[in-house]
Amino acid sequence: MLDMSWGEMMVIGAVALIVIGPKDLPKALRTLGQMTGKVRRMASEFQNQFNEAMREAELDEAKQQIQGLNDSVGGLTRSFDPVRTIRDELKGAIEPPAGAADGTGSEVIGGSQAESDLASLPPAVDIHLPLPAPPSAADAAESVATAIQQPAEDLAKRAEMPGEKA
Repeated sequence: MLDMSWGEMMVIGAVALIVIGPKDLPKALRTLGQMTGKVRRMASEFQNQFNEAMREAELDEAKQQIQGLNDSVGGLTRSFDPVRTIRDELKGAIEPPAGAADGTGSEVIGGSQAESDLASLPPAVDIHLPLPAPPSAADAAESVATAIQQPAEDLAKRAEMPGEKA
């Protein structure tokens, strides 16, 4: 605070006692303490607002730096897209090149015999099993056995294609 020694403070106290008087001195000291508290609160509020403004300025600088890094990295990630690369490679492996197909279906794509063998296979048979009916409450064991046997018999019938006997 102010550089005052004990002696100087005693002199100020004695002068205040004589000028203000012993009757009003406690009231004056209380008022002086309240004003000092108000000044301290205002000073701390100003300091807090100043510190908040400094933090916001630092955050803005940090945000700008991060945005700059994101922009520089963003250009790299747009050119490096592993999902797109894999998708293009798979499309190239599955679909024949634009001028390679002659319509016969016997060409070998990329020199792979397996791919030409896959192309010559008949279309897959779509098997749909019927949903079993809910068992009745009267004879649960018998209805469950029937529900299990029926889809198995249907599957066996569908597996035996006409003209092919095993």
